[in-house]
Amino acid sequence: MTPKIIAFAGSARRGSFNQRLVRVAAGGAEVAGVRCTLIDLADFRLPIYDQDLEAAEGLPDAAVRLRELFLEHQGLLISTAEYNGSITPLLKNTIDWITRSPEASPDLSAFQGKLAALMSASPGPLGGLRAFSVVRPLLANVGVTVLSDQVTLRAAHEAFDAEGKLLEARQAQRVEALGRKLADWLLRQHAG
Repeated sequence: MTPKIIAFAGSARRGSFNQRLVRVAAGGAEVAGVRCTLIDLADFRLPIYDQDLEAAEGLPDAAVRLRELFLEHQGLLISTAEYNGSITPLLKNTIDWITRSPEASPDLSAFQGKLAALMSASPGPLGGLRAFSVVRPLLANVGVTVLSDQVTLRAAHEAFDAEGKLLEARQAQRVEALGRKLADWLLRQHAG
């Protein structure tokens, strides 16, 4: 079985730098021989996680669809924006909902045993680096192994052309290499 990667950004903003960045990394992963499913979290509108809401109404349809997608994939390519030194509320809320089961109980099966690669793009001088200190332990807590390699993109507002491609070849190579590295690890894990 050829492993599959789900690729997404923790930002739903139109023109998101992180959505552009994750597309570049997904291209690198596909060149390495895996299939990537690019999703936009804006297509999976979820209320703020609330256990009372879950008990009263069950899992929202968007959470059920996301869980199913995550269960079908072995790898995660995540590009997270940095909001005030942390991850976006959208990314945290998405993870919270996916860790719930249709039986209204914790269920980490959509994350356990997965391998992830992280990246971040920001107009700021750190390129979203501080978000990694939040997302790494969060993913580890739900059973995801995160590659030590990561990519940050500073001055992201100046880094892309009108089609969403990185202007600097070295930056594009770094991002594509991260996608390839994740793909290579997954291919080795699933060989045979």
